Amino acid sequence: MSSSTVPAAGAAAAMLLVGTSTAVSATIADYPVLGGQALRYALAAAILLAVVRHRRLPRARLTPRDLLLLLALAATGLAGFNIFLVEATRHASPAMIGTVVGAIPIVLALVGPLTERRRPAGRTVGAAAVVTLGAGVAAGLGGGSPHGVLLSLGALCGEVAFSLLALPLLPKLGPVRVAAYPAALAVPMLLAASLALDGTSSLRLPTPTEAAAFGYLGVLVTATAFFLWYDALRRLGAARAGLFAGLVPVGALVTTLVLGLGEVGPADAAGAVIVAAGVLIGMRQPGTTGTAGQEGLPAQRSGTEEREVHREEH
Repeated sequence: MSSSTVPAAGAAAAMLLVGTSTAVSATIADYPVLGGQALRYALAAAILLAVVRHRRLPRARLTPRDLLLLLALAATGLAGFNIFLVEATRHASPAMIGTVVGAIPIVLALVGPLTERRRPAGRTVGAAAVVTLGAGVAAGLGGGSPHGVLLSLGALCGEVAFSLLALPLLPKLGPVRVAAYPAALAVPMLLAASLALDGTSSLRLPTPTEAAAFGYLGVLVTATAFFLWYDALRRLGAARAGLFAGLVPVGALVTTLVLGLGEVGPADAAGAVIVAAGVLIGMRQPGTTGTAGQEGLPAQRSGTEEREVHREEH
């Protein structure tokens, strides 16, 4: 089995789970959005922090730089992303928003290597362009005002920050803590934004149906998917892991079919096929020896880092 098979499967599962949130979110449409996101992240943080304690991971002393990165990740990749997304829906169609945010694979393919002072690899950039095209076809090119497009770009930046700000934290903290800490930090940020935008009505108790939806979003779409994504990001690198972000509309498509929430048109099916082709192109890399700086492969770890990762994974 290829060394990239397991993290690739994890990245695919993470993005497919995120895609299912579209259908599930329809059941909580009447609940204040930002307050609901705060509930979702609070549940996910509680689960992930319990996992950290249960696994007795080695203590990691956070430096001021680590804290700054975690706060920035929570503010942009979690709270900021949701705020931009909510505001964008008031000025642009869901299809337009999906098309803009669907550009994340090509952005990560270009920017990810640059953050590591490497040149973007042509094969991965080309594959990311194919994936982005497929995501756009699946989402459809909807309409929206210039203000809506700018807000959608803000959501896209939040998605990019969700991955890139995590990269320097993963070697030290590991995927569980990198998923847990920003989720916990995002809760008060979202609560403050919810109170500012929706008032005290944003604090109402959810109905049983809404509570079940928040449970699904917190346990699977946040706690599970975040861990799987950060584990894949650590192993594959931003450029190759980013290819799997194109599977989000595919997850939404499958959920729509399974739950009978709508019909799937030719554009949906064509987009899913294009996304799958792009991912396959990007993952079929020439054989490498795993040295630092090669495309999609993390630098070799020191003996201490390897022992820490081994303890965390087992």
